[in-house]
Amino acid sequence: MCSLEDIKNKYKLHLFVWHNQYREVERELKQYDIEAVDPRGRTPLHLAVSLGHLECVEVLLRNNASVTTENVKGWTVLQEAVSTGDPELLEKILQYRDYNRINSQLNGVPELLNKIQKTSDFYVEMKWEFTSWIPLVSKMCPSDVYRVWKSGANLRVDTTLLNFENMKWERGRRSYMFKGKPDWAEFIEVDHDNQVVDCEHFELSQQQQGLTLSSIRPTKDQVANRLTSPIISTYLDTKDISFERNKSGFWGWRTDKTDVVQEYEAKVFTVSNVNVVTRSRTEHLTDEDKAKYKDDKNLLESLLGKVEEHITPQNGHLVTETATINNPTSIMPEEYFNPEFDLGDRDIGRPMELCIKLRKFKATLWLCDDYPLSFAEQVIPIIDLMARSSTHFAKLRDFITLQLPPGFPVKIEIPLFYVLNARITFGNVNTCSTLKAPMPQAQQGSQSNLAMPASNGDSMFEVDPSVFAIPENYHIRGGSRRNMALGADGDENDHLIQIALQQSLLDSRPDGDEGAWEMPPIRTSQSEQNLDQDSERATNESIIAGSHGSHSTDRYSSYSTQLQVAMELSAKELKEQEEREREEEATLKRILELSLQEK
Repeated sequence: MCSLEDIKNKYKLHLFVWHNQYREVERELKQYDIEAVDPRGRTPLHLAVSLGHLECVEVLLRNNASVTTENVKGWTVLQEAVSTGDPELLEKILQYRDYNRINSQLNGVPELLNKIQKTSDFYVEMKWEFTSWIPLVSKMCPSDVYRVWKSGANLRVDTTLLNFENMKWERGRRSYMFKGKPDWAEFIEVDHDNQVVDCEHFELSQQQQGLTLSSIRPTKDQVANRLTSPIISTYLDTKDISFERNKSGFWGWRTDKTDVVQEYEAKVFTVSNVNVVTRSRTEHLTDEDKAKYKDDKNLLESLLGKVEEHITPQNGHLVTETATINNPTSIMPEEYFNPEFDLGDRDIGRPMELCIKLRKFKATLWLCDDYPLSFAEQVIPIIDLMARSSTHFAKLRDFITLQLPPGFPVKIEIPLFYVLNARITFGNVNTCSTLKAPMPQAQQGSQSNLAMPASNGDSMFEVDPSVFAIPENYHIRGGSRRNMALGADGDENDHLIQIALQQSLLDSRPDGDEGAWEMPPIRTSQSEQNLDQDSERATNESIIAGSHGSHSTDRYSSYSTQLQVAMELSAKELKEQEEREREEEATLKRILELSLQEK
């Protein structure tokens, strides 16, 4: 058994936190590593939050303890704060989280701009296509084309898909510009719809002028929304990822497959063993909130999880008089801080109610050996910049940090969460030097303002300076960090994506039309058209059958029925396709055997 003296020597700061001795914590703090972890994988701040010791939490936050660190089980300080159900504690963590995020969001931008300044100028387009294996969902998914200009240390990115707002896809014409100098940089956000420009000038220093902790405070609605919603965490498990070269040709004479993507020949790889793991915690919810969450959980969640595991609190432990809400099994310090002591399923904090869902993701990767851009030197810095404000770019950045096979990923698929994938295609390299959109390939030669790549390598592609000019009639206002720093968390966006999908499906019915909803066609072959007709007929019948109910009930019942039909037809179509492939393989094998016998 680890003695109390041993604990004091090795985990003195943690021990002060355990007993909520916040004055001792502040006095001894400078002598210890504030980010050191205890035998259970918690930093002092993690420990203070799990035990609900608000005074220690405030001391640690004032001394710059990290609020983004994950514990050994992969939960952040903020997520553990939500699990306590304490609104005052949660508000404090949110306040420091947002303050630190604003301070650090643009840190490193000048360095990134200085890095890309050393590379040649270019123009490229990134087409984002959001897809799903469910035809009905896939039909409602949006797409977008990011247009990117790079000139020296200046960068401009245009987009039309902005965010998920009010449970819907938010569209708009927006430009993000970064202008770099040796010791400072400027971020410009241009809203073309409202003709408004937000400019922000920032130095290399860590502190942003005019920003105070007291000016950053979460609203009561934000705190209440956290406390009445499940804690959701989605991440990619890539420890067993593999890249396998695709094959083409007939059985027995198969060769490595290549595809032409934007006029460039690319090797085709299958990406296997990527798992999308979604974890949901509900121990902080009231019975009413749990019932509401269960009722509101859409059909996507309940049917798409390939593997689902529920972990509920263990109620068989002896509860003594020393038990508290944050230490329900009365764990002693000598037990907790002894790395050799097995706690089993006992732990501090509110007993966890956890649901884990797992979906295996299989994607395709197209790699080009002679692409005119350098992925590492020119493209990755741009992805790093955009990842600061876009969850999708952040997931792309996480994916490309894997050990990819050699070549430029001219087309790549990434999982966003367990129902939605994104396919990114790079194209139209150096076909536009001004803001004028590139013309189709057959017309490009006649456009004087399109700078085509040099064929002899002597001349360089140049971006017209007008690309980085602010329109004269636009209103320029003070610096805004609205989109760059105060966006939703990645896990929050995952949940919003899911809700947006459901809302998109519901909103796709014309207003006031309570009759049949004609599902948009998504297949072309005769057999597929028959499937569509069956789906439409089943959908219409379900709507008619439920027409005697209330308006709201009809609407959601119709959505669930349509999605159920679409999923069943998708599974049926997939099964038929697999059977056809097996029959073709067997037929080809028989033909080859007969041809050998004839010889």
